Amino acid sequence: MSESATILVADDDEGIRMVVTQALTRAGFDVRSTGNASTLWQWVEEGEGDLVITDVVMPDENGLDLVPKIRRIRPNLRVVVMSAQNTLLTAVKATERGAFEYLPKPFDLAELVSIVKRGLDTRSHSSLSSEHESEDVEEALPLIGRSQAMQEIYRTLARLMPTDLTVMITGESGTGKELVARALHDYGKRKSKPFVAVNVAAIPRELIESELFGHEKGSFTGAVSRSIGRFEQANGGTLFLDEIGDMPMEAQTRLLRVLQEGEYTSVGGRSPIRADTRVIAATHHDLKRLIRRGLFREDLFFRLNVVPIRLPALRNRVEDIPELVRHFLARAASNGLPWKIIEPEAIELFKGHGWPGNVRELENLVQRLAALYSEEVIGPDIIRTELNDGSSDTDVPASANGGLSEAVDGHLRTYFGAHDGSLPTAGLYNRILREIERPLILQTLQATRGNQVKAAEVLGLNRNTLRKKIRELGIPIIKGAE
Repeated sequence: MSESATILVADDDEGIRMVVTQALTRAGFDVRSTGNASTLWQWVEEGEGDLVITDVVMPDENGLDLVPKIRRIRPNLRVVVMSAQNTLLTAVKATERGAFEYLPKPFDLAELVSIVKRGLDTRSHSSLSSEHESEDVEEALPLIGRSQAMQEIYRTLARLMPTDLTVMITGESGTGKELVARALHDYGKRKSKPFVAVNVAAIPRELIESELFGHEKGSFTGAVSRSIGRFEQANGGTLFLDEIGDMPMEAQTRLLRVLQEGEYTSVGGRSPIRADTRVIAATHHDLKRLIRRGLFREDLFFRLNVVPIRLPALRNRVEDIPELVRHFLARAASNGLPWKIIEPEAIELFKGHGWPGNVRELENLVQRLAALYSEEVIGPDIIRTELNDGSSDTDVPASANGGLSEAVDGHLRTYFGAHDGSLPTAGLYNRILREIERPLILQTLQATRGNQVKAAEVLGLNRNTLRKKIRELGIPIIKGAE
Protein backbone atom coordinates (compact mmCIF):
# COMPACT_ATOMS: atom_id res chain seq x y z
CA MET A 1 0.00 0.00 0.00
CA SER A 2 1.26 3.44 -0.89
CA GLU A 3 0.86 6.06 1.82
CA SER A 4 0.35 8.72 -0.85
CA ALA A 5 -2.65 6.92 -2.34
CA THR A 6 -5.53 9.18 -3.30
CA ILE A 7 -9.00 8.36 -2.01
CA LEU A 8 -12.07 9.75 -3.83
CA VAL A 9 -15.00 10.39 -1.47
CA ALA A 10 -18.56 11.14 -2.67
CA ASP A 11 -21.36 11.95 -0.21
CA ASP A 12 -23.98 14.69 -0.24
CA ASP A 13 -23.64 15.10 3.55
CA GLU A 14 -20.93 17.68 4.18
CA GLY A 15 -20.44 16.52 7.76
CA ILE A 16 -19.74 12.93 6.67
CA ARG A 17 -17.32 14.14 3.99
CA MET A 18 -15.46 16.16 6.60
CA VAL A 19 -15.03 13.38 9.20
CA VAL A 20 -14.10 10.81 6.53
CA THR A 21 -11.56 13.20 5.02
CA GLN A 22 -10.03 13.93 8.42
CA ALA A 23 -9.76 10.25 9.34
CA LEU A 24 -8.16 9.27 6.03
CA THR A 25 -5.80 12.24 6.06
CA ARG A 26 -4.60 11.29 9.55
CA ALA A 27 -3.98 7.79 8.18
CA GLY A 28 -1.62 9.21 5.55
CA PHE A 29 -3.86 9.36 2.47
CA ASP A 30 -4.62 12.16 0.05
CA VAL A 31 -8.36 12.79 -0.13
CA ARG A 32 -10.58 14.47 -2.73
CA SER A 33 -14.24 14.80 -1.80
CA THR A 34 -17.42 15.85 -3.60
CA GLY A 35 -21.13 16.06 -2.89
CA ASN A 36 -22.35 14.69 -6.24
CA ALA A 37 -21.91 11.65 -8.43
CA SER A 38 -21.09 13.53 -11.65
CA THR A 39 -17.87 14.99 -10.22
CA LEU A 40 -16.85 11.60 -8.89
CA TRP A 41 -17.44 10.06 -12.32
CA GLN A 42 -15.38 12.81 -13.97
CA TRP A 43 -12.45 12.10 -11.64
CA VAL A 44 -12.67 8.37 -12.34
CA GLU A 45 -12.80 8.95 -16.13
CA GLU A 46 -9.69 11.16 -15.89
CA GLY A 47 -7.82 8.31 -14.15
CA GLU A 48 -7.64 9.96 -10.76
CA GLY A 49 -7.84 8.16 -7.43
CA ASP A 50 -6.66 4.81 -6.12
CA LEU A 51 -9.88 3.90 -4.28
CA VAL A 52 -13.46 5.23 -4.25
CA ILE A 53 -15.80 5.68 -1.30
CA THR A 54 -19.33 6.56 -2.39
CA ASP A 55 -22.71 7.02 -0.77
CA VAL A 56 -25.77 5.38 -2.35
CA VAL A 57 -28.26 8.26 -2.33
CA MET A 58 -26.88 11.40 -3.99
CA PRO A 59 -28.72 14.31 -5.62
CA ASP A 60 -27.81 13.50 -9.23
CA GLU A 61 -27.36 9.69 -9.34
CA ASN A 62 -27.60 6.52 -7.28
CA GLY A 63 -24.15 5.49 -6.09
CA LEU A 64 -24.94 1.81 -6.73
CA ASP A 65 -25.43 2.61 -10.44
CA LEU A 66 -21.94 4.09 -10.54
CA VAL A 67 -20.23 0.92 -9.35
CA PRO A 68 -20.56 -1.20 -12.53
CA LYS A 69 -19.71 1.85 -14.67
CA ILE A 70 -16.50 2.37 -12.68
CA ARG A 71 -15.71 -1.34 -12.88
CA ARG A 72 -16.06 -1.31 -16.69
CA ILE A 73 -13.55 1.46 -17.33
CA ARG A 74 -11.23 0.83 -14.34
CA PRO A 75 -11.63 -2.80 -13.22
CA ASN A 76 -8.85 -2.61 -10.62
CA LEU A 77 -10.25 0.47 -8.88
CA ARG A 78 -11.80 -0.63 -5.60
CA VAL A 79 -15.17 0.89 -4.67
CA VAL A 80 -16.47 1.03 -1.10
CA VAL A 81 -20.22 1.69 -0.86
CA MET A 82 -21.65 3.32 2.27
CA SER A 83 -25.33 3.78 2.90
CA ALA A 84 -27.93 4.68 5.51
CA GLN A 85 -30.35 2.33 3.69
CA ASN A 86 -29.21 -0.51 5.88
CA THR A 87 -31.00 -3.48 4.38
CA LEU A 88 -29.84 -6.84 3.14
CA LEU A 89 -30.91 -5.86 -0.37
CA THR A 90 -28.55 -2.86 -0.33
CA ALA A 91 -25.64 -5.02 0.79
CA VAL A 92 -26.40 -7.66 -1.85
CA LYS A 93 -26.78 -5.10 -4.66
CA ALA A 94 -23.50 -3.46 -3.69
CA THR A 95 -21.70 -6.81 -3.82
CA GLU A 96 -23.39 -7.98 -7.05
CA ARG A 97 -22.49 -4.77 -8.83
CA GLY A 98 -18.83 -5.18 -7.98
CA ALA A 99 -18.29 -3.16 -4.79
CA PHE A 100 -15.25 -4.15 -2.77
CA GLU A 101 -17.03 -3.60 0.52
CA TYR A 102 -20.35 -2.38 1.89
CA LEU A 103 -20.38 -0.15 4.96
CA PRO A 104 -23.65 0.73 6.71
CA LYS A 105 -24.05 4.14 8.35
CA PRO A 106 -23.23 5.01 11.06
CA PHE A 107 -19.84 3.35 10.81
CA ASP A 108 -16.64 3.20 12.83
CA LEU A 109 -13.91 5.40 11.32
CA ALA A 110 -11.19 2.95 12.34
CA GLU A 111 -13.04 0.23 10.44
CA LEU A 112 -13.30 2.50 7.39
CA VAL A 113 -9.54 3.15 7.42
CA SER A 114 -8.91 -0.59 7.76
CA ILE A 115 -11.17 -1.32 4.77
CA VAL A 116 -9.38 1.33 2.69
CA LYS A 117 -5.97 -0.18 3.49
CA ARG A 118 -7.22 -3.67 2.68
CA GLY A 119 -8.74 -2.46 -0.59
CA LEU A 120 -5.48 -0.84 -1.67
CA ASP A 121 -3.51 -3.94 -0.73
CA THR A 122 -5.70 -6.17 -2.92
CA ARG A 123 -6.01 -3.98 -6.02
CA SER A 124 -4.09 -6.42 -8.14
CA HIS A 125 -6.51 -9.25 -7.43
CA SER A 126 -9.51 -9.83 -9.64
CA SER A 127 -12.83 -9.03 -8.06
CA LEU A 128 -16.32 -10.29 -8.53
CA SER A 129 -17.90 -10.12 -11.94
CA SER A 130 -20.78 -7.74 -12.36
CA GLU A 131 -22.19 -9.54 -15.39
CA HIS A 132 -25.21 -10.78 -13.47
CA GLU A 133 -26.40 -7.50 -12.07
CA SER A 134 -29.60 -7.81 -10.14
CA GLU A 135 -32.64 -6.22 -11.64
CA ASP A 136 -33.35 -2.86 -10.16
CA VAL A 137 -36.57 -4.10 -8.60
CA GLU A 138 -37.48 -3.59 -4.99
CA GLU A 139 -38.01 -7.17 -3.97
CA ALA A 140 -39.62 -8.29 -0.78
CA LEU A 141 -36.80 -8.35 1.75
CA PRO A 142 -36.01 -11.78 3.15
CA LEU A 143 -34.66 -10.29 6.38
CA ILE A 144 -35.89 -7.26 8.28
CA GLY A 145 -33.95 -4.96 10.60
CA ARG A 146 -31.48 -2.09 10.60
CA SER A 147 -29.84 -2.74 13.98
CA GLN A 148 -26.07 -3.02 14.22
CA ALA A 149 -26.41 -6.74 14.90
CA MET A 150 -28.35 -7.25 11.66
CA GLN A 151 -25.93 -5.07 9.69
CA GLU A 152 -23.14 -7.49 10.52
CA ILE A 153 -25.34 -10.35 9.31
CA TYR A 154 -26.08 -8.53 6.03
CA ARG A 155 -22.41 -7.84 5.38
CA THR A 156 -21.48 -11.45 6.03
CA LEU A 157 -24.27 -12.71 3.76
CA ALA A 158 -23.26 -10.33 0.97
CA ARG A 159 -19.71 -11.72 1.07
CA LEU A 160 -21.00 -15.30 0.99
CA MET A 161 -23.48 -14.91 -1.89
CA PRO A 162 -20.98 -15.60 -4.70
CA THR A 163 -19.37 -18.57 -2.89
CA ASP A 164 -20.19 -22.22 -2.28
CA LEU A 165 -18.78 -22.27 1.24
CA THR A 166 -20.53 -24.45 3.81
CA VAL A 167 -22.32 -22.33 6.41
CA MET A 168 -23.39 -23.10 9.97
CA ILE A 169 -26.23 -20.91 11.25
CA THR A 170 -26.80 -20.88 15.00
CA GLY A 171 -29.26 -19.05 17.18
CA GLU A 172 -32.29 -19.54 19.35
CA SER A 173 -35.49 -21.00 17.95
CA GLY A 174 -37.48 -18.43 16.03
CA THR A 175 -34.56 -16.17 15.06
CA GLY A 176 -34.96 -16.84 11.33
CA LYS A 177 -32.31 -19.44 10.50
CA GLU A 178 -34.17 -20.78 7.47
CA LEU A 179 -34.70 -17.23 6.18
CA VAL A 180 -30.94 -16.70 6.24
CA ALA A 181 -30.37 -19.99 4.42
CA ARG A 182 -32.95 -19.05 1.78
CA ALA A 183 -31.34 -15.62 1.33
CA LEU A 184 -27.94 -17.27 0.73
CA HIS A 185 -29.56 -19.44 -1.92
CA ASP A 186 -31.91 -16.92 -3.55
CA TYR A 187 -29.19 -14.31 -4.02
CA GLY A 188 -26.34 -16.74 -4.73
CA LYS A 189 -25.03 -18.41 -7.87
CA ARG A 190 -27.23 -21.51 -7.32
CA LYS A 191 -30.49 -19.52 -7.23
CA SER A 192 -31.82 -21.14 -10.43
CA LYS A 193 -31.52 -24.60 -8.87
CA PRO A 194 -33.56 -26.25 -6.07
CA PHE A 195 -33.55 -25.17 -2.44
CA VAL A 196 -34.39 -28.18 -0.28
CA ALA A 197 -35.01 -27.76 3.45
CA VAL A 198 -34.92 -30.71 5.84
CA ASN A 199 -35.88 -30.60 9.51
CA VAL A 200 -33.60 -33.30 10.87
CA ALA A 201 -35.42 -33.37 14.23
CA ALA A 202 -38.70 -34.31 12.54
CA ILE A 203 -37.34 -37.42 10.79
CA PRO A 204 -37.37 -40.77 12.66
CA ARG A 205 -33.86 -42.00 13.44
CA GLU A 206 -34.27 -45.18 11.44
CA LEU A 207 -35.39 -43.30 8.32
CA ILE A 208 -33.00 -40.37 8.26
CA GLU A 209 -30.34 -41.97 6.07
CA SER A 210 -32.96 -43.03 3.52
CA GLU A 211 -34.46 -39.53 3.67
CA LEU A 212 -31.12 -37.83 2.97
CA PHE A 213 -29.44 -40.27 0.60
CA GLY A 214 -32.33 -42.22 -0.92
CA HIS A 215 -32.72 -45.99 -1.03
CA GLU A 216 -32.81 -48.82 -3.53
CA LYS A 217 -35.71 -51.20 -4.09
CA GLY A 218 -35.63 -54.01 -1.56
CA SER A 219 -32.97 -52.37 0.63
CA PHE A 220 -35.23 -52.72 3.67
CA THR A 221 -38.75 -53.84 4.57
CA GLY A 222 -41.19 -51.49 2.85
CA ALA A 223 -38.72 -50.31 0.17
CA VAL A 224 -40.93 -51.38 -2.74
CA SER A 225 -39.24 -49.04 -5.22
CA ARG A 226 -36.20 -46.83 -5.58
CA SER A 227 -36.50 -43.47 -3.88
CA ILE A 228 -34.21 -40.48 -4.33
CA GLY A 229 -33.00 -38.64 -1.25
CA ARG A 230 -32.82 -34.97 -0.39
CA PHE A 231 -29.23 -34.69 -1.62
CA GLU A 232 -30.32 -35.82 -5.07
CA GLN A 233 -33.37 -33.53 -4.97
CA ALA A 234 -31.07 -30.59 -4.22
CA ASN A 235 -28.59 -31.46 -6.97
CA GLY A 236 -27.01 -28.27 -8.30
CA GLY A 237 -28.72 -26.23 -5.58
CA THR A 238 -28.75 -25.89 -1.82
CA LEU A 239 -29.56 -28.40 0.91
CA PHE A 240 -30.57 -26.80 4.20
CA LEU A 241 -30.19 -29.15 7.18
CA ASP A 242 -32.15 -27.58 10.02
CA GLU A 243 -31.62 -28.80 13.60
CA ILE A 244 -28.44 -30.62 12.63
CA GLY A 245 -27.70 -31.13 16.34
CA ASP A 246 -30.47 -33.75 16.45
CA MET A 247 -28.89 -35.92 13.76
CA PRO A 248 -28.07 -39.45 15.02
CA MET A 249 -24.45 -40.59 15.03
CA GLU A 250 -24.76 -43.10 12.19
CA ALA A 251 -26.18 -40.44 9.87
CA GLN A 252 -23.47 -38.00 10.97
CA THR A 253 -20.84 -40.45 9.72
CA ARG A 254 -22.43 -40.65 6.27
CA LEU A 255 -22.88 -36.87 6.07
CA LEU A 256 -19.21 -36.39 6.93
CA ARG A 257 -18.23 -38.63 4.00
CA VAL A 258 -20.36 -36.58 1.62
CA LEU A 259 -18.68 -33.37 2.74
CA GLN A 260 -15.21 -34.94 2.56
CA GLU A 261 -15.50 -36.96 -0.65
CA GLY A 262 -18.23 -35.10 -2.52
CA GLU A 263 -20.13 -38.33 -3.13
CA TYR A 264 -22.40 -40.82 -1.38
CA THR A 265 -24.25 -44.07 -1.91
CA SER A 266 -27.95 -44.62 -1.40
CA VAL A 267 -29.17 -47.06 1.25
CA GLY A 268 -28.70 -50.49 -0.30
CA GLY A 269 -26.83 -49.02 -3.27
CA ARG A 270 -23.30 -49.70 -4.46
CA SER A 271 -22.62 -47.07 -7.09
CA PRO A 272 -21.40 -43.71 -5.76
CA ILE A 273 -23.53 -40.67 -6.56
CA ARG A 274 -21.82 -37.31 -7.08
CA ALA A 275 -23.04 -34.60 -4.71
CA ASP A 276 -23.15 -31.21 -6.43
CA THR A 277 -24.90 -29.51 -3.54
CA ARG A 278 -24.16 -26.60 -1.25
CA VAL A 279 -24.83 -27.56 2.35
CA ILE A 280 -26.11 -25.05 4.90
CA ALA A 281 -26.74 -26.33 8.42
CA ALA A 282 -28.51 -24.78 11.38
CA THR A 283 -29.12 -25.56 15.02
CA HIS A 284 -30.26 -24.00 18.26
CA HIS A 285 -28.05 -26.42 20.21
CA ASP A 286 -24.56 -25.70 21.52
CA LEU A 287 -22.73 -28.19 19.29
CA LYS A 288 -19.48 -27.92 21.23
CA ARG A 289 -21.38 -29.03 24.32
CA LEU A 290 -22.88 -31.93 22.37
CA ILE A 291 -19.37 -32.87 21.23
CA ARG A 292 -18.17 -33.02 24.84
CA ARG A 293 -21.15 -35.26 25.66
CA GLY A 294 -20.35 -37.60 22.77
CA LEU A 295 -23.52 -36.73 20.87
CA PHE A 296 -21.97 -34.92 17.90
CA ARG A 297 -18.87 -35.67 15.84
CA GLU A 298 -16.15 -33.09 16.21
CA ASP A 299 -14.81 -33.70 12.68
CA LEU A 300 -18.30 -33.15 11.25
CA PHE A 301 -18.61 -29.93 13.23
CA PHE A 302 -15.45 -28.55 11.64
CA ARG A 303 -16.67 -29.55 8.18
CA LEU A 304 -19.99 -27.76 8.69
CA ASN A 305 -18.66 -24.75 10.59
CA VAL A 306 -16.57 -23.33 7.71
CA VAL A 307 -18.41 -20.02 8.00
CA PRO A 308 -20.36 -19.59 11.26
CA ILE A 309 -23.28 -17.15 11.44
CA ARG A 310 -24.77 -16.43 14.85
CA LEU A 311 -28.24 -14.88 14.66
CA PRO A 312 -29.08 -12.45 17.45
CA ALA A 313 -32.07 -13.01 19.70
CA LEU A 314 -34.89 -10.48 19.26
CA ARG A 315 -34.27 -9.13 22.78
CA ASN A 316 -30.80 -8.13 21.59
CA ARG A 317 -32.12 -6.13 18.62
CA VAL A 318 -35.21 -4.42 20.06
CA GLU A 319 -34.64 -1.39 17.83
CA ASP A 320 -35.80 -3.58 14.93
CA ILE A 321 -39.17 -4.36 16.52
CA PRO A 322 -41.12 -1.37 15.07
CA GLU A 323 -40.00 -2.27 11.53
CA LEU A 324 -40.77 -5.96 12.10
CA VAL A 325 -44.23 -5.13 13.41
CA ARG A 326 -44.98 -2.97 10.36
CA HIS A 327 -43.77 -5.77 8.10
CA PHE A 328 -45.96 -8.39 9.79
CA LEU A 329 -48.99 -6.09 9.78
CA ALA A 330 -48.54 -5.55 6.04
CA ARG A 331 -48.19 -9.30 5.48
CA ALA A 332 -51.36 -9.95 7.48
CA ALA A 333 -53.22 -7.35 5.43
CA SER A 334 -52.01 -8.92 2.16
CA ASN A 335 -53.47 -12.22 3.40
CA GLY A 336 -56.90 -10.68 3.77
CA LEU A 337 -56.82 -9.68 7.44
CA PRO A 338 -57.85 -6.14 8.49
CA TRP A 339 -55.14 -3.51 8.53
CA LYS A 340 -54.14 -2.45 12.04
CA ILE A 341 -52.23 0.43 13.55
CA ILE A 342 -50.28 -0.12 16.77
CA GLU A 343 -49.79 2.93 18.98
CA PRO A 344 -46.25 4.02 19.89
CA GLU A 345 -46.88 3.30 23.60
CA ALA A 346 -47.82 -0.26 22.63
CA ILE A 347 -44.65 -0.61 20.58
CA GLU A 348 -42.67 0.34 23.68
CA LEU A 349 -44.29 -2.57 25.50
CA PHE A 350 -43.14 -4.82 22.67
CA LYS A 351 -39.60 -3.56 23.19
CA GLY A 352 -39.69 -4.40 26.89
CA HIS A 353 -40.86 -7.98 26.37
CA GLY A 354 -38.37 -10.88 26.63
CA TRP A 355 -39.55 -12.68 23.43
CA PRO A 356 -38.50 -16.25 24.27
CA GLY A 357 -39.86 -17.30 20.86
CA ASN A 358 -37.99 -14.46 19.12
CA VAL A 359 -39.19 -13.16 15.72
CA ARG A 360 -41.53 -16.09 15.18
CA GLU A 361 -43.32 -15.32 18.44
CA LEU A 362 -43.63 -11.65 17.46
CA GLU A 363 -45.06 -12.60 14.06
CA ASN A 364 -47.61 -14.95 15.64
CA LEU A 365 -48.72 -12.25 18.06
CA VAL A 366 -49.11 -9.64 15.32
CA GLN A 367 -51.18 -12.09 13.26
CA ARG A 368 -53.38 -12.75 16.28
CA LEU A 369 -53.88 -9.01 16.81
CA ALA A 370 -54.94 -8.60 13.18
CA ALA A 371 -57.31 -11.56 13.27
CA LEU A 372 -58.98 -11.33 16.68
CA TYR A 373 -59.38 -7.64 17.49
CA SER A 374 -61.97 -5.42 15.87
CA GLU A 375 -60.18 -2.19 16.84
CA GLU A 376 -58.33 -0.54 13.99
CA VAL A 377 -55.89 1.05 16.43
CA ILE A 378 -54.25 -1.32 18.92
CA GLY A 379 -53.39 0.39 22.19
CA PRO A 380 -51.11 -0.53 25.10
CA ASP A 381 -53.92 -2.15 27.13
CA ILE A 382 -54.48 -4.83 24.50
CA ILE A 383 -50.75 -5.44 24.11
CA ARG A 384 -50.28 -5.63 27.87
CA THR A 385 -53.06 -8.23 28.08
CA GLU A 386 -51.56 -10.31 25.26
CA LEU A 387 -48.05 -10.21 26.65
CA ASN A 388 -49.20 -11.14 30.13
CA ASP A 389 -51.53 -13.84 28.95
CA GLY A 390 -48.90 -16.54 28.71
CA SER A 391 -50.70 -18.11 25.77
CA SER A 392 -48.39 -16.60 23.19
CA ASP A 393 -47.30 -19.19 20.67
CA THR A 394 -43.67 -20.16 20.82
CA ASP A 395 -41.70 -23.18 19.82
CA VAL A 396 -39.22 -22.81 22.64
CA PRO A 397 -39.30 -25.83 24.95
CA ALA A 398 -40.16 -25.21 28.57
CA SER A 399 -37.22 -24.62 30.87
CA ALA A 400 -35.88 -27.22 33.15
CA ASN A 401 -37.51 -25.40 36.03
CA GLY A 402 -40.88 -26.41 34.62
CA GLY A 403 -40.15 -30.11 35.02
CA LEU A 404 -39.37 -32.91 32.60
CA SER A 405 -43.00 -33.45 31.63
CA GLU A 406 -43.38 -29.82 30.56
CA ALA A 407 -40.13 -29.90 28.60
CA VAL A 408 -41.17 -33.08 26.77
CA ASP A 409 -44.57 -31.56 26.08
CA GLY A 410 -42.89 -28.52 24.48
CA HIS A 411 -40.66 -30.73 22.38
CA LEU A 412 -43.58 -32.83 21.16
CA ARG A 413 -45.61 -29.76 20.21
CA THR A 414 -42.67 -28.62 18.09
CA TYR A 415 -42.33 -32.13 16.63
CA PHE A 416 -45.99 -32.39 15.60
CA GLY A 417 -45.96 -28.81 14.32
CA ALA A 418 -43.08 -29.62 11.99
CA HIS A 419 -45.31 -32.08 10.12
CA ASP A 420 -47.58 -29.24 8.92
CA GLY A 421 -50.83 -31.02 9.77
CA SER A 422 -49.80 -34.50 8.63
CA LEU A 423 -49.14 -37.35 11.06
CA PRO A 424 -45.73 -38.80 11.92
CA THR A 425 -44.88 -42.28 10.71
CA ALA A 426 -45.95 -45.25 12.83
CA GLY A 427 -43.88 -46.23 15.85
CA LEU A 428 -43.79 -42.82 17.50
CA TYR A 429 -44.11 -44.21 21.06
CA ASN A 430 -40.95 -46.29 20.83
CA ARG A 431 -39.04 -43.55 19.03
CA ILE A 432 -39.80 -41.01 21.75
CA LEU A 433 -38.85 -43.45 24.50
CA ARG A 434 -35.60 -44.12 22.66
CA GLU A 435 -34.87 -40.37 22.44
CA ILE A 436 -35.39 -40.00 26.20
CA GLU A 437 -33.48 -43.19 27.02
CA ARG A 438 -30.27 -42.19 25.30
CA PRO A 439 -29.52 -38.91 27.14
CA LEU A 440 -30.73 -40.46 30.42
CA ILE A 441 -28.27 -43.35 30.18
CA LEU A 442 -25.48 -41.14 28.84
CA GLN A 443 -25.83 -38.60 31.65
CA THR A 444 -25.91 -41.36 34.26
CA LEU A 445 -22.74 -42.90 32.83
CA GLN A 446 -21.06 -39.52 32.89
CA ALA A 447 -22.11 -39.00 36.50
CA THR A 448 -20.67 -42.42 37.45
CA ARG A 449 -17.51 -41.82 35.37
CA GLY A 450 -18.35 -44.74 33.14
CA ASN A 451 -18.93 -47.23 35.97
CA GLN A 452 -21.68 -49.39 34.47
CA VAL A 453 -22.36 -51.24 37.74
CA LYS A 454 -23.14 -47.99 39.54
CA ALA A 455 -25.04 -46.62 36.54
CA ALA A 456 -27.23 -49.75 36.42
CA GLU A 457 -27.91 -49.37 40.15
CA VAL A 458 -28.88 -45.70 39.78
CA LEU A 459 -31.12 -46.46 36.82
CA GLY A 460 -32.66 -49.53 38.46
CA LEU A 461 -31.63 -51.75 35.55
CA ASN A 462 -29.92 -55.09 35.31
CA ARG A 463 -26.29 -54.64 34.25
CA ASN A 464 -26.74 -56.84 31.17
CA THR A 465 -29.83 -54.85 30.22
CA LEU A 466 -27.81 -51.63 30.52
CA ARG A 467 -25.02 -53.03 28.33
CA LYS A 468 -27.58 -54.09 25.72
CA LYS A 469 -29.12 -50.61 25.65
CA ILE A 470 -25.66 -49.00 25.34
CA ARG A 471 -25.07 -51.08 22.21
CA GLU A 472 -28.57 -50.53 20.77
CA LEU A 473 -28.53 -46.77 21.32
CA GLY A 474 -24.98 -46.29 20.06
CA ILE A 475 -23.81 -44.72 23.32
CA PRO A 476 -20.02 -44.25 23.41
CA ILE A 477 -18.14 -46.11 26.14
CA ILE A 478 -16.97 -43.66 28.76
CA LYS A 479 -13.53 -44.41 30.14
CA GLY A 480 -13.33 -44.26 33.91
CA ALA A 481 -13.50 -46.23 37.09
CA GLU A 482 -15.40 -49.48 36.70
